[in-house]
Amino acid sequence: MELPAALRAAVDDMLSGEPLASLQQAASRLSARYRSETLDGKMHLDAKLAIKAYLAARLPATYAAVRTSFEATSERLPEFSPSSLLDVGAGPGTSFWAATDCWPTIDHATMIEASVPAREAGIRLAQEHAVAGRWISADATSPLSGVVAADLVTLAYVLDELPANALGPLIARLWKLTSQCLIVIEPGTPAGWKRILAVRDPLIAAGAHIVAPCPHQNSCPISEPDWCHFSRRVARSRIHRLTKSGDVPWEDEKFIYVAASRSPAPATGPRVIAPPRTGSGQLRLKLCMTNGEVDERLFTKRNGDAFREARRADWGDTLSGAE
Repeated sequence: MELPAALRAAVDDMLSGEPLASLQQAASRLSARYRSETLDGKMHLDAKLAIKAYLAARLPATYAAVRTSFEATSERLPEFSPSSLLDVGAGPGTSFWAATDCWPTIDHATMIEASVPAREAGIRLAQEHAVAGRWISADATSPLSGVVAADLVTLAYVLDELPANALGPLIARLWKLTSQCLIVIEPGTPAGWKRILAVRDPLIAAGAHIVAPCPHQNSCPISEPDWCHFSRRVARSRIHRLTKSGDVPWEDEKFIYVAASRSPAPATGPRVIAPPRTGSGQLRLKLCMTNGEVDERLFTKRNGDAFREARRADWGDTLSGAE
C-alpha cells in the first residue's frame, strides 16, 4: 500500500530541505517511544522535528494500518456511507486522509489534536484536500464539550499514549458521539490487543454491534501468550528508506482494531487471524469462527470451492464458508 498521491506530494514538500541526519535521529527517538510505549506525560508528536520524522518514517505504515481497518469495516458494512468524520487524537490527519479515501461520501470532518506541531502539520497537508477539515485544539481525555456527533468516529494509535484509567471514560464519550460507526486502532502488540479488548467489551455492554474484525459478539477466544493482530505491507518511498536507514523497499506494519456499529452488519464467515500455512496441494488457516471459537482448518483440493476460496484468502480476510 502507498500513500495517496496528493498526500505523498504534500509530505515531500514539507520534508524538502530538512537535513537527513536530523530526520534519522528524530525518527530513531520516535520509534523507540512507539516500541516501548513510553508513558511519561509527553506526546510522541510534541515537536516540529518529531512531526517531520513521523511523516518520513511512520506515516506510511500508520496510514496503511488505518486504511486497511477502514476497508475491512466497509466490507462488513456495504451500505455505510458516512458524510461526517470525527477523528480524536488526529495527529497530522492520518485517519482523515484514509477515511476520505475509503468513503468518498465524507464531506466534512472534525479533527481533535492537542499537539500544536501535529495540528499545524495536518492543516498544511490538507490544504489541497477536497474536504474541508475543522481542527480543534483539545486533548483526547478532555470532556470534548461542544463537539458534535459524527457518522464515523475514529481513534487511531492514541490509547498507547494515555494512562490506563483514561480508556473507559474516553470510549464512553466517543460512543456517545458516534452516530453510526466507531473504529479504534492500536499497534499490533500484545499490549495493543489488550487495549482493544478493553475497548470492545464495554462497547458490547453498551449495545454496540462488533462488525470487524471479530465475526461474533462473544468474548475473545484467544489466550496469552497468543494475541490477535494483523499485518499490512507498506511500500517505502526513497525518503522513507533513507530516514529509517533501510535497504528493503517495503515493511510490514502490525496492527489491531475494532469497529463497532449502531446497527448490525450482514452475516459473515470466519476471519483468517494468522498467515496461511501452505503445503503441496493443501493449506491451513487459523480462523476466528462466528461461534466465538478459534479453529485451525485444513483445506485440500478435495474441498473444491472451499479450497479455491481458502487459497485466495490472506491474513485478515473473511471466508464465506468453513463453518
